[in-house]
Amino acid sequence: MFRLILLLMIAALYLILTLPVLLVIWIIGQKNPGLRDRVARAMIRWIFKVILAAAGVKVTVIGEEKIPKDTAVLYTGNHRSIFDILITYVRTPRATGYVAKKELGGIPLFSLWARYINCLFFNRDDLKEGMKMILDGIAMLKDGKSVFIFPEGTRNKNDSDLPLLPFHEGSFKMASKSGCPIVPTALCNTISIWEGHFPWVRSAHVVLEYGDPIYVSELPPEHKKKVGAYVQGIMEEMMEKNQKLL
Repeated sequence: MFRLILLLMIAALYLILTLPVLLVIWIIGQKNPGLRDRVARAMIRWIFKVILAAAGVKVTVIGEEKIPKDTAVLYTGNHRSIFDILITYVRTPRATGYVAKKELGGIPLFSLWARYINCLFFNRDDLKEGMKMILDGIAMLKDGKSVFIFPEGTRNKNDSDLPLLPFHEGSFKMASKSGCPIVPTALCNTISIWEGHFPWVRSAHVVLEYGDPIYVSELPPEHKKKVGAYVQGIMEEMMEKNQKLL
């Protein structure tokens, strides 16, 4: 329980103490949106690293060199824990917006920071909002900003990391329409940090692996029809292999 209280205190202090910074960032954004985004990104990466260290999270990273450095990418990750976002965000080499459920966009202060780092909020039950989110994601990718999605659509609450929930195919249109590569991102054991023994936060060893970039235009016809299923298969193979590293 001590770790949970510590993490809540860190998060609360950050949100309170950076209130004046939010105003400064907003002013900067009126004249230089690019600088605003870089400042916000640097600050969020810093506080995420502090939280991960306080939580005692140890991460083994595999394949980070596979992430293209000269183009935006569509990351596809499996989702077991809120810590999935922190662990992956601190390793992104360029501005990256996360697709998240609309409810998170209503949290005071948090929502402001989330928007400054290009997060996309949408109602999962609203088809129109879903289409708008995909179009916004395509625009972001074409503008050079990466996008991170959890194509299972919700947090996987099964007892083990595998099997994954079925991937939603719609989000993969971001890659096919923008021409950006897909980077499969497989996380193992993040549920052991918190959600697996809620409310206790415990130190845990996590394995994060990045797969080879996938260009939809280069896939054979049978995989182009079901890009999500194809990527899911690759990620499940990565995760099964990495279980022995835990």
